[in-house]
Amino acid sequence: MNVSNFEPNGQIEKIEWAILPGKRARHAGFNARKGEHGIDVPLHLARVTIAGHEGYGWSRITRQSAQELVGQKVRDLFNERGAVREEFHGIEFPLFDWIGRVQGKPVNSLISAGGSAQQKVACYDTSLYLDDLHLSDDLDAVEFMKMEALEGKNHGHANFKLKVGRGARHMPLMEGTGRDIAIIRGIREVAGPHGKIMIDANNGYNLNLTKHVLQETADVKLYWVEEAFHEDAELYQDLKAWMQKAGMSVLIADGEGLAAPPLVQWAKEGVIDVVQYDVLAPGFSYWLELGPELDTAHVKSAPHSYGTPYGNYALSHLASAIKGFQFVEWDQIEVEGMDSSGYWIEDGFVHVPSEPGFGLNFDYAYVSKRVQESGWTTGL
Repeated sequence: MNVSNFEPNGQIEKIEWAILPGKRARHAGFNARKGEHGIDVPLHLARVTIAGHEGYGWSRITRQSAQELVGQKVRDLFNERGAVREEFHGIEFPLFDWIGRVQGKPVNSLISAGGSAQQKVACYDTSLYLDDLHLSDDLDAVEFMKMEALEGKNHGHANFKLKVGRGARHMPLMEGTGRDIAIIRGIREVAGPHGKIMIDANNGYNLNLTKHVLQETADVKLYWVEEAFHEDAELYQDLKAWMQKAGMSVLIADGEGLAAPPLVQWAKEGVIDVVQYDVLAPGFSYWLELGPELDTAHVKSAPHSYGTPYGNYALSHLASAIKGFQFVEWDQIEVEGMDSSGYWIEDGFVHVPSEPGFGLNFDYAYVSKRVQESGWTTGL
């Protein structure tokens, strides 16, 4: 992205910050480690004014840090590769949104990797948590989780990621693992033969449990296993060798949690297959530089996003910058004062609007009200 043609005197005039209420389409339950995830998911939003124009985006910047940014010239916020410099990551999303709005272009067209921006991107339903724990009968549990998957399918999803690891904390070990296996099979029935299914253990398995589950679901043809256990190159090498001997092609994905630095090198060495650092932290600009690096090494990218409404849309644009991009992790959330109707899901793909910036429209008066009620303003 070329920032050299920006107005030399264009500088940050004002930064406003607020919390917008948001709700998931359905209550989210447990994962292998944690309790209820709930239904309320607020959006932490910054509105940045530069040269009289606004840009909106997710941000957890503090008021003190924002005060230090007022007066900064736009040119100085970006590096020569068109990514936001690390010291300004706190407002990277409103900055990219501002650029798109000023230039009349969607963000994906500004960052696309040597070609046209993707108008639709593969996605998956990430809402299948351990929502069945209140049920004592495994058959009832399978039907309950199939019902949730059908809700996603009716929304346009074809691909699903489901939480596993019931035996790690919430159920007896093998009883919970057996239910994991039964539910994986049930979700395949909903997805059909062509939908991709991923499982995420949130580090709730060990090596042998992972092998057991993969062996018992071999005919399901899982696409990847995510965070099977804590990052460990020795154990992942063992798992990969075991799968190769068994003729399995399930990918190994990791990186969501602690964004462990060795993962990139492990991926380049073939220890894991998919890198999943989060799109909010380490962030969008981080991925703009990491993604092409992984492309060169023929490593797949699947940036994590969960627990914020903004990740859905940020990932939909980031996909155009990374050739090995796999999926948008879609967490359906409606936010008051934010119009996301330009996006829709059909046949397993999210359609990306061609409107400027991130293609999200915010109610100016409502955001201003929330700034007064739950936020702050710094600058002019």
